[in-house]
Amino acid sequence: MAFGSQQVGTTGGRLPTGGNERFGDIWYALRRNPITLFGLFIVLTVIILGALAPIIAPYGPTEKNFAYTSVPPGTEGFLLGTDQFGHDILSRLLYGARLDMLIAISAVATSLVIGSFFGAIAAYVGGAVDEVTMRAMDVMQAFPRFIFAMGVAYALGPGLFTVIVATATLNIPGYARLMRSEILALKTSQFARAAVAVGNPAWRVLFVHLLPNSLGPILVMSTLQCGWAILEAAGLSFIGLGVPVPTAEWGVMINMGLQDFLAGHWWSYTFPGLAIAITVLGFNLLGDGLEDILDPRRK
Repeated sequence: MAFGSQQVGTTGGRLPTGGNERFGDIWYALRRNPITLFGLFIVLTVIILGALAPIIAPYGPTEKNFAYTSVPPGTEGFLLGTDQFGHDILSRLLYGARLDMLIAISAVATSLVIGSFFGAIAAYVGGAVDEVTMRAMDVMQAFPRFIFAMGVAYALGPGLFTVIVATATLNIPGYARLMRSEILALKTSQFARAAVAVGNPAWRVLFVHLLPNSLGPILVMSTLQCGWAILEAAGLSFIGLGVPVPTAEWGVMINMGLQDFLAGHWWSYTFPGLAIAITVLGFNLLGDGLEDILDPRRK
């Protein structure tokens, strides 16, 4: 086993030399890339604001102030104004950050685990298993992404669970294909052959030696997919197939705010739209930077 471990570290070239050392290398690279660091700052800020929403939000997410309906930003007591129902926009944005981040992380984690598992099994076993798995992924990718999500959401009915399942289902084929390509490239490498030569069973070779060395591209893809998951979840909620009204979710807020469009109450839908745009930008900047850091071909 010692021989296999040495081969992984010296000839494979893809296994981190140590958890703390690897984390230190990534943090050092992040500090040298201000754009990526800015993306990380945005993501962490949104997460912290969402987590602290019950503490820092001036009102409840569905609390109505009938004496202050559709008041503009800057009104005393309502920094970002209110909607036509008297909901405080700032409070709903903060609670919406919590819900949208929960949806994004849950959906991406689900699709990552399922897609990576099937992709790894297909690549390592090969043959009919590989063929059947990839053709199933082809069928899922044959439909336009959002149309497919709408179909899943319509079948399950509106709700938080529906949004997570629909968003996760969209991304399973991408993870399966990426993991398959990574395992195919690694299973003929010297460290994988060494792991087989010293008597490791197939499951150990796959899950202990190959999978950990395939996580760099998966991590990058997961970061980017979090941004897309927020967009897709907001889109489903906007058309009424996601989180139901009047839940504090950014897509729901845009849907409710558009009812004020003709009245000129622009703040009802502009601020949640900006929140989505800024958060997605943060994930994209972070993902692009991680790709540069984790891909040795870019160094």
